[in-house]
Amino acid sequence: MPDHDFVFLSTRRCGAVPALAALLTLATLPVVARAQVAAAADSVRTITLDDAFHLAEASSPDIAIASAGITRAQGQQKKARSQYFPQLYGSASYTRTLRSQFQGLGTSDTTSGPAQCSSFVPDTTLPLADRVRLLEHALGCSGGQNIFGDFSQVGFGAANQYNLGLSLTENLFAGGRIRAQNRQAAAGRASADIGLTAAHAQLLLDVTQAYYDAILSDRLVTIAEATLSQADTTLAQTRLARQVGNQPEFDLLRAQVTRDNQEPVVIQRRADRDLAYLRLKQRLNVPLDARLDLTTSLDDTTSAPSARLASLFTSAPDTVTADRAPVRQAAQNLIAQQNAVTVARAQRIPTLTLSSAYGRVAFPPNGLPDWGQFRTNWTITGAIQVPLFTGGSIRGDELVAEGNAREAEARLKQTRDMAGIESRDAYARLNAARAQYAASTGTVEQAVKAYSIAEVRYHEGISTQTELSDSRILLQQAQANRAQASRDLQVARVRVALLRDLPLASSTLTPSAAASPSVVQPAPATPAPQPQTQTQTGGVVNASQSGVTP
Repeated sequence: MPDHDFVFLSTRRCGAVPALAALLTLATLPVVARAQVAAAADSVRTITLDDAFHLAEASSPDIAIASAGITRAQGQQKKARSQYFPQLYGSASYTRTLRSQFQGLGTSDTTSGPAQCSSFVPDTTLPLADRVRLLEHALGCSGGQNIFGDFSQVGFGAANQYNLGLSLTENLFAGGRIRAQNRQAAAGRASADIGLTAAHAQLLLDVTQAYYDAILSDRLVTIAEATLSQADTTLAQTRLARQVGNQPEFDLLRAQVTRDNQEPVVIQRRADRDLAYLRLKQRLNVPLDARLDLTTSLDDTTSAPSARLASLFTSAPDTVTADRAPVRQAAQNLIAQQNAVTVARAQRIPTLTLSSAYGRVAFPPNGLPDWGQFRTNWTITGAIQVPLFTGGSIRGDELVAEGNAREAEARLKQTRDMAGIESRDAYARLNAARAQYAASTGTVEQAVKAYSIAEVRYHEGISTQTELSDSRILLQQAQANRAQASRDLQVARVRVALLRDLPLASSTLTPSAAASPSVVQPAPATPAPQPQTQTQTGGVVNASQSGVTP
């Protein structure tokens, strides 16, 4: 009997077949898992430009940050509005007195003195000598204790104290500070809303660039591979002609060199394509090993590239400088800083407040008090507060606020100028992209026809290897230029359509503006919201020779 049959029978006799089956199952689990991962990696995910927009927005950190800014601005706005309303607080407390300076007052000591001690109660009907004798007796037996009553009933030295209270405060006059803080908070909220809109617009432009860069890289890989295939065909024809003696060795070497020079180009194009797809996947938050099929056409430049952008392409783009998102944000920042000046100056004006306190207190000797043991304490207070001397603190706040207001005004002018330049730059790029696309319309067809003629001429021995190589290079350049022009035109169209809500491109920011972004400074009394400063790249960058935008 073979050894493995003996082992099987022995195992069966021992009743270990289920255990063996479990071991075999566990051994096959890694194989199944690897097969599932490989199947998931091999599956192709079809993505349109609209799908890319939805995926990017669902996981964009810029959108999350802008949304958090709106939440913060809402909270600061509610906090500023709350100063218009009375502030009502409730309280409840319990105090246990361990030792007190009033301890012993109002108590009787039955062990001191010859007679029983009690609280002194004067009796005017007794003779004077009797009244003096009673007073001396009370002072003698009390040992210095209070003989006029138990002070613990009104809180002095009470062991237990319960306190229930309500307090109300209302600002009657604050010198315009509350109104200015509310205007400052409203400006911060408006700035946060603009920041969220700008984040959405910037995300759409970034996704569009990444999407079309990936399509362009695919197209350039196809062109490079087709050129390599043509070089392989030419090399095979030249090698055959050399073998029959129709071509000199120089032509064979030239064909070999041309073919070998094209292979690194194909390798570089594929690497650029992988990098472009990685950037797109990172932007869309999809697994980096997922396979994507991009279905939106690169050559369709007559309609909107996606349903999300259709409404923007049906109307004329708003490129008025005053309507640009960064200009509107800077204007809101100026409003906030001007109101911060008002808040700082309001500190010199007297403030009038009205407050009231209602309390119920009880001092039970033991345990919890009954409601009848509580005593009422109710006060109302009107207060005027006037700053007489603050050591220069108010003046310092005024100088800070005035400096911020002047800076905000200068930044508004600077932002308006840069926005105007960027709008003209966007239109110039769009016009240039349209001109390049129109110029490349018939170039590819002509280059294909010229290469076909050159190939026939070379095959018939009429032309030379140099003529064929030049025709191939011209065809490759024409196809690459056509693809590049399509990509540039698509991105330029989207950029102009989104121009109203786009933040300023980082390339248009001066060093000082980039280093010191405009923010809403908080008021001295109530912190004010800060607008979101967008610094994402909004410009269209021409693709390099590899066809990938850095």
